[in-house]
Amino acid sequence: MTGGLPRTRYGARRPRPSRNTVTQIDYSAFQTPGRGRGLLDLFRYRYLLRVLIGKSTSLRYRNSVLGWFWSYVRPTVQFFVYYAIVGGVLGLARRVEDFPLYLFSGIVIVNLFNEAFGAATRSIVGNKALVRKIYLPRELFPIAAIVGAFTHFLPQLAVLVVAAALLFGWVPSFATIGLILGALALVLLFISGIGLFFAAINVRFRDATNIVDIVRTIATWSSPILYTWIMVKDVTRDIPWLFHLYMSNPVTVAVEMFHHAFWEPIVEAQYRHGWPPEMGWSIRTSPKPTITSVD
Repeated sequence: MTGGLPRTRYGARRPRPSRNTVTQIDYSAFQTPGRGRGLLDLFRYRYLLRVLIGKSTSLRYRNSVLGWFWSYVRPTVQFFVYYAIVGGVLGLARRVEDFPLYLFSGIVIVNLFNEAFGAATRSIVGNKALVRKIYLPRELFPIAAIVGAFTHFLPQLAVLVVAAALLFGWVPSFATIGLILGALALVLLFISGIGLFFAAINVRFRDATNIVDIVRTIATWSSPILYTWIMVKDVTRDIPWLFHLYMSNPVTVAVEMFHHAFWEPIVEAQYRHGWPPEMGWSIRTSPKPTITSVD
C-alpha cells in the first residue's frame, strides 16, 4: 500500500476531510433540560403517565401469593393492633363512642398519605434506568407513584364504607360524600407538593428517604386517630400556638373530615366532637406546596 491520500476508483486522489469542519445540528426537535412546563406536561405525556401508573400497580404485588389481598390485610392487622393497645389497654374505646369506626376511618386516610408520600419520594431514583435512556418530564414519576398508591387505597376505602354501612348503620348523603371527596383532594394536593419536592431532593441526597420515614411516623402519631383533637386542645390550653401548629397539618384536617363523614353521623349528639378550630386555615394552606412545585 502506498502512502499519501487514498485514491478513488479511477485513480484520482480523494480529498482528505478538513478537521475544522463543524457539523450543524438542528436542535429544534430536542427538549432543552430545565425548560419543561411542570405539571402541565402531564397532559402532553398522558400516555406515558398511564404506562407508569400501570407499572406501579402491577409490579407492587408481582410474584406474591396473596397479591392485591395485601391491600386488605395490612390495614386490618394495623386496626386490630391499635384497637387492642389504644382501645383496650389505654381505655380509649370506653371514652369514644363507636371507637372502631372512629379508629379505622382515620387509619385509611393516614395510610394513603404514608404510602403515597413514600412512593413519590422513591419514584425518580427507582426509575433511574429509564431516566438515563430517554427524555420525559420527571414530574411523571412522582405523580404516577401517587396515583398508584391511591389505587391501592381504594380497597381500604371500600372496606370502610361497607363496614360502616353494615355494622354501624351508616347512610351516605351529599354532605358526607362531599367531605370524603374534599378530604381526598386535600391529602392528594398536599402529597403532590411535598412528594415532588422530596423526589427531586432524593436524587442528590439519599437522606431524603430517611427524612420522609420520620415525617411519616410523625404524621401517624400527630393525627387524631389514636386520640381525639379535644384531648390535644385540653393539653395545650396554656400554649395556644402549639394547638394552632397541630391543626396546621393538612393530614389532621383530612382525618377529621373523614371522622365527620363516617363517624359523626352515627353517634349521638352528646358524644360528637364538632369541628375543631383552624380548619379553614389549613384547607387554604395545604395546596401551596403543590403550587410552589409547579412553579
